[in-house]
This record gives sequence, C-alpha cells and structure tokens, in this order.
Amino acid sequence: MLSRTTTTLLLASLTIFALPTASAASRAPAHPTLRTVAEQSGNQRTGRYDEIERLCPAYQQAWPNQVRCFEFGRTPEGRPMLAMVAATDGVLDAASAHRAQRPIVFMQGGIHAGESDGKDAGLFALREMLDGTAAPGALAAVTFVFVPVLNVDGHERFGRWNRPNQVGPEEMGWRTTAQNFNLNRDYVKADAPELQAELRLLNEWDPILFVDLHVTDGAQFEHDVAYNIAPTYVGDADLRNSAVMMRDELMQRMRDAGSLPLDFYPSFVRDDDPASGFAINAGSKRFSTEYWAARNRIAVLVETHSWKNYPTRVRITRNSIIAMMEMAARDGRKWLQAAQTADEHAARAGGTNVALSYENTPHVKTIEFRGYEYTREPSAISGALVTRYNPKKPQIWRVPLFDELRPAATATAPRGGYIVPASYAQIVGEKLALHGVEFRKLPGASAAVDAEVFRATKVKYSPSTFEGHTTLQLDGNWTRERRDVPAGSLFVPIAQARSLLLMTLLEPKDPDALVSWGLFNTAFERKEYMEAYVAEDVANEMLKKDPALRNEFVQRLSDDPEFARDPNARLEFFYRRHASWDDRLNLYPVYRVDSAP
Repeated sequence: MLSRTTTTLLLASLTIFALPTASAASRAPAHPTLRTVAEQSGNQRTGRYDEIERLCPAYQQAWPNQVRCFEFGRTPEGRPMLAMVAATDGVLDAASAHRAQRPIVFMQGGIHAGESDGKDAGLFALREMLDGTAAPGALAAVTFVFVPVLNVDGHERFGRWNRPNQVGPEEMGWRTTAQNFNLNRDYVKADAPELQAELRLLNEWDPILFVDLHVTDGAQFEHDVAYNIAPTYVGDADLRNSAVMMRDELMQRMRDAGSLPLDFYPSFVRDDDPASGFAINAGSKRFSTEYWAARNRIAVLVETHSWKNYPTRVRITRNSIIAMMEMAARDGRKWLQAAQTADEHAARAGGTNVALSYENTPHVKTIEFRGYEYTREPSAISGALVTRYNPKKPQIWRVPLFDELRPAATATAPRGGYIVPASYAQIVGEKLALHGVEFRKLPGASAAVDAEVFRATKVKYSPSTFEGHTTLQLDGNWTRERRDVPAGSLFVPIAQARSLLLMTLLEPKDPDALVSWGLFNTAFERKEYMEAYVAEDVANEMLKKDPALRNEFVQRLSDDPEFARDPNARLEFFYRRHASWDDRLNLYPVYRVDSAP
C-alpha cells in the first residue's frame, strides 16, 4: 500500500483531469461558481454534502429551463436526499418523458459514500453536457436523472482513513449508512429509508438505463475500470443483445480514451491469490444492477480501480458517463423497444421454468490479464500467505476465467400467481408496493382453495446476522393441498411485467426471497409442545387403535438405531401424528395457485 505521504506527493504532481480538447482546457471555466471542491483542488479533495445542497439549486438557477433540482427523501439523520434532472428541451418530469416514449438515464454516486468519484465526475459531466462541450445533443434526446450521493449520512462521516485501500481523495465518507446498512445489499429487502426513497424514485422514472458509480477494492493491477452490465449473460434475449452491444461499444470507447477496461468484476476466485483467476457472474438481486436487470431494464456497474489516483479515477468516471449518454441518445429508443418486448415475455411466464440464481460451470478459458509482478510469502504478522505487488513492474498474468453460467436454483412459475394470507398481507404488501409489483387484496374469504404449498423439511439459520437479519435456507418442495384463504389476503398475479422480480421476492429457494432474508422466521419456530408424561399415554392409545402405526413404529425402531436410542424422538414420532400437532409449523405462508380465487 502506498503511504499517505507518497500519495499526497503523487497527487500534487498531477493536474486536474483533462478536458476533451487542449483549447477547452486553456480557456476560462464556464460557470466558475459551479466548480466543485474537487475541481478547485486538482482532485485532491472532495466536497462535503453542503456542496450538493448548494450546487443542486445553483444548476437549476443557471439553466432554469433545462435542470430541475428536487428532494426525494430524508435520511435517518434528517438530511435531504437530492436529485437533479436535466434535459435541454425541458422534459424534466417523469410523466412527460413517458408520454413521449423518451429514454431516461438514471445515474447515482455515493451508494458507498467513500467512493466519491461518481459525485464529482457526474457534476462535471453534467455541466459539460449542459454547456454543449461534451455529448452534444444528448440531453435533447435523453432525460438524465442524477443522484450525486445516495448514502448521504455515510457521506458526512468524513475521515482520512475511511477507505484504507483507496488512493485519494484526502478525506472521504463512510461505506455504510448511519444505521449501518450497506445500501448495495438492500435492493430486495429494502430496509433502509434511503433505499425505500430510491425505489419510489425509480418506480416513478422507470429508467431504461441505470448506472451505479463505484470504486473497487482489491489487488493491484494495470486495468483502471471494470464494467458489469446486466443483462448480458442471462435474461430476455432481445434485451440481453442490446446490453451486450452496449457493453462491447463502451469497452471500445474507453480503450480509445486511453483506459484499460474490463468487462467483468475483477475479484479473485480465491481471496488474495492472483493465480486463482476470475469468474463472470450473474449476481443476486440484492445488488443494484442485478436488481434493475430483473425489472427488464439495462443496468451498468462502473468500478474504477481504488489504486489509481483520484484525478485518474474521476476522469475515467467522467468518460464513462459521457460515453453512455452518447450511446443512450443514439440507441435509447431501441433499448426501450427491447425492454417492452421483455416485459411482454415476462407477463407470459406462468407455467414456465425460471432460473432463480446462477453458478459457474467448470469451464474456463485462459486470459492475459495486465497485472504487476508479485510475490506470495508467509507473513510474520498474520501467519498467512500475503501477496505483495510491485507496481513498477507490469506483468502479464495468464490466469483462468470461469466464463460460463448455469442455473443453481430454478422454479416453475405458478400459472395464476401467489396468495399471501391475511396474517402476512401488511408486511408483504408494503414490500410489493415498494418494488412496483401488482397485487390486490381479496375482499372475501375462500374455503378449501386448491393451492400449492411449501413445507420446509429442513431449516438452516445463519450463525450470525447479515445486514440486520438472521437469514435462512429452506429445503422442501411445493405440493398440493386445500387451504382456507381469509378475507384480506393478497393475490399477486404472475401475469405482469415484473414476474421475475416477483418470483425473487416470493419463491422460497431464491437466495434473496423475503423468506430467505428472515421476514417469515416465526413460521418456522415451534411454539407448542406435548409433555412427556402426556405423550406416553397418547402414544399407548394410538398404538392400540392403529395397527398400521404400530407396525411403522416397530419397523423404525429396527431400522434406525439412533431413533431407537432417543427417547424424545420416539415420543415425537407419535406427537407429529396426533391431532394436537401444529400443521402450520414449517408451512411457508405464501401459496401458489393456478388462478385467482
């Protein structure tokens, strides 16, 4: 790791990131009062959030017919969450943009608030587009929605060592929120007030392109930016083709701009071991980009490299923003058509087999990766092998890339939809509404509804909490039963554009399902018992009345020595078959039906 002194000297020796042309760089800056702390400091520093509170309305004042600044939420510590909308032809509200079938591009910075590249690059790039010095005409074809900082409270937890693996700026914000949520794990469970506010904003705008601006940690290597674009490996074919073409063009544009981009996330298969190589992935929907792809739109994760200095990273982020805006202006309407087709296909998902999650196959290809010379040797501090890089000596690594995916978990979509019993209707209904999923409340009760139910045969809880939840994994299968459906239950039709997201929320084997996040844990907790002295009498009566049960018990004693040695298991054998047994224990409180009740 570079020392802070070395980093400061390195930054001081570098100028602010270059403007598009030499003539542009030499002229006096337009709108000097709108220059950020980052610009004024040669990208050695980044501003506090009061800078956004000043600049957001100042942009609107400078371009009153082309920019709108507005608040879309409040943080737990009471700070305003601000967004900026820009369009040179004045299409500054979602309803007007949708009526005009106009492409909407949504970009956000600071979901991890210490990663401030997106905030500073976005403000600069927006000013360039408004001045016409970059992406000319893009804002006449596309409406641009920009959230400079999503994690505002985390941004204001300012400090020099908040990102110890990152070279610059001098001080920065904190990764998580004031409530210690990692917002980029919250897109499905939606616990954080900040994420709930953003989901409402996304429901309103429904952007065809969603871009999340980050900085990656990890190894040292020459590559300076990585893009994860979804859907590219999985998803609807037409939309996937659009995303792949966009990815390939973005990669070429960035190479032409002097970058060394990657089209996969550069995380080693084995931590801290470059020889283990890399793997492509289609991640969980808890992440922003995979979540948005599950809503049949294109999403881009931009990850500049933390070991590059701040001027370099801001320049690369700015170049990424401008490149994507130019492509959106040209191709955005085609992307909208592909998304509409994907929505239509999703609305016909009933009865089809749907992949819930993915894993890598064993297939690999060898790639040439631009790294640095390194050694791996035992550490006197930790006792483990430690990797030490020499950034003065570039080296080509010939390493494996696991480049194929296969479904890890699948489910057959119900033909009609899901029923959420009234006892869970409020909590589930709130989540469905946040995600823009269609559902309706059933006004009357229905008796003995033919439904599929999921009874867990095994429940495995996480040994510790994750993002505030005791998560769980369920084994079991859907089987047919007759269930009473109380008034006030919810019917959630599968025939809707967001059917994949709906299945993520409600299919129990999806790793990001609400049940996986622990929202239904009480359904799997045993509450009632039969005392041993009572169970003894009950068991004797049952054996007298049921010869078949007697034979089954005797056979079990013979075949299962562990069962035979366990008094509690022997008594529970009878309790589970008695009328007093709780038939709702381990019953997942969501049903599947072939049609609406």
